[in-house]
Amino acid sequence: MSLAEPLPWLLVVAALHLGFQLTVDLVVYPALGDVPDERWATAHQKHSSRITPVVAVAYLPLVGVLAWSVATRPEDAGVWLAVAGAALSVGTTAVVAAPTHGRLSSEPAAGRPALLGRLDRADRVRTLGAAVCLVGALLAG
Repeated sequence: MSLAEPLPWLLVVAALHLGFQLTVDLVVYPALGDVPDERWATAHQKHSSRITPVVAVAYLPLVGVLAWSVATRPEDAGVWLAVAGAALSVGTTAVVAAPTHGRLSSEPAAGRPALLGRLDRADRVRTLGAAVCLVGALLAG
């Protein structure tokens, strides 16, 4: 395998993506859920502004390397499995997680637990997608 080909990079970005999702799922969201009501608005705003560049660092190379992989290896089932897993993660982010974060920024304390539960469930789906992406990257080639 050569670094001039997409597959080693696919493995790197898929592993990065899964590591990011596991960190959010197991560390970031539980910590956010422990924030007391009087500190919620500030904590959520800081979380949102801090996580956005990290999401970009994880997702932009992932999408780029997946596109490169599909363009050069359209017959590879592992590549397509990686694409499916990443699409599940990115799609869940766009359709569920991002809008839920938008609602959390202004939700009264009474409604927050339901939205945090929705966010937790969405993140489990995103983590599953990232794991499937990594399996596809491992199988590619």
